[in-house]
Amino acid sequence: MKATRITYWITTVIIAVMMVYSFYAYLTQAAIIQAFQHLGFPSYFRVELAVAKLIGAILLLQPFSKLAKEWAYAGFTITFVSAVIAHVSSGDPAGVFMAPVIFLVILGLSYFTYRKSLTQPSPLERA
Repeated sequence: MKATRITYWITTVIIAVMMVYSFYAYLTQAAIIQAFQHLGFPSYFRVELAVAKLIGAILLLQPFSKLAKEWAYAGFTITFVSAVIAHVSSGDPAGVFMAPVIFLVILGLSYFTYRKSLTQPSPLERA
């Protein structure tokens, strides 16, 4: 049980930090702006996605709403799968679209351990 919680927090923090960094990069880095143009996306989508990533990272880390956390997991899953499809469709090399695949695996591990921790009693409940 302790290993499950540790794995959950490590993987969840990795995803949250990556999403907060993406939020910053999407709004400030010229290379990201060019990448969105290369993929054929409009500039407003980059801003919209940046804001959604920040909100999703906050929702993943908050302890209050299980439903909001589930939506954040779903949104990030759609984002990573869509990123892979967009990069493959535009002919990008494997090195470019492997990052979303790796983060999708980390997200899946976070989700799996999150769901597993919901079925286990907390240390306070066992006392």
